[in-house]
Amino acid sequence: MAVPVWAWIAVIGGLLLVIAVDLWIVDRGEAREFTMKQAGFWVSFYVVLAIIFGVILWLTRGGDSAGQFLAGYITEYSLSVDNLFIFFIIMGRFAVPKIYQHRVLLVGILMALVMRGIFIALGAAALQRFSWLFYVFGAFLIYTAINLIRQHGHDDDDFSENALLRWVRRAFPTTPDFVGHKVTVKIDGKRMVTPMLIVMVAIGTTDLLFALDSIPAIFGLTQDAFIVFTANAFALMGLRQLYFLLGGLLQRLIYISYGLAFILGFIGVKLILEALHASEVSWAPEVPIWVSLTVIGITMVVTTVASLLKSRSDARKGKEIPTSASANEG
Repeated sequence: MAVPVWAWIAVIGGLLLVIAVDLWIVDRGEAREFTMKQAGFWVSFYVVLAIIFGVILWLTRGGDSAGQFLAGYITEYSLSVDNLFIFFIIMGRFAVPKIYQHRVLLVGILMALVMRGIFIALGAAALQRFSWLFYVFGAFLIYTAINLIRQHGHDDDDFSENALLRWVRRAFPTTPDFVGHKVTVKIDGKRMVTPMLIVMVAIGTTDLLFALDSIPAIFGLTQDAFIVFTANAFALMGLRQLYFLLGGLLQRLIYISYGLAFILGFIGVKLILEALHASEVSWAPEVPIWVSLTVIGITMVVTTVASLLKSRSDARKGKEIPTSASANEG
């Protein structure tokens, strides 16, 4: 279903307005540490906002579009939770003061949203022109799922700087320490960037690498670029607050990589089956969106509950709680 230009403008404008209000409320005045109460409020706010948007889709475009958005949103949010592991590593690697971490995440996520928008537009155009890409996306998701299972439990706390980040370091002189929340500063008449800019680039570009499996995953649920973009946008918008809300809980989600691997594998198989169905292969079924939504929802609930129960059991036995840093490949 074609989406009018005004709808794109309204959605993007609305998202920017909400982010601006969020930034003004949270960052006005002196820099301060983000509290659990603030995090809980804003996570709930963005989840409710996503639900409202889903209802609007249901009223204006029907149940299928609303179901595709909800399934895509849950999938992207689940994969985004996994990304928080590497965000913690980046924050520690650059020794970002806690009072500035929410600003770093906001700008980094905005960068990621812009880059994901470009990626989504290219992906949608490519899928419309080359139908065989559905098989490629499906195989890639299955391969990613297998890798997640293989890497579960491995120590992977290293953060490797990507090419763009290395280029920024080389191209711009950088101050040795943070200068408040400033990204650039003039010292002895020479303009220099601060570690604040470097870590923002690290967050934004690292998230783009994660999009290499999350974007194909949502294209396995819907080929509607409008739904793909909005599901990504709502998932990313709530990611900053989720980072502070979950905190140490992330270390207890020890089975998260298994759950995400199952979801990616399921969507990969779904993509291949639907490509075969579109090619009129008689035995290949078309998987309805409600099945996808049910599988994704149940998988994340079971994974989370099982992880917390196992962590509680290990804590009672005096065992060290393992981390799920290996899951940061998703």
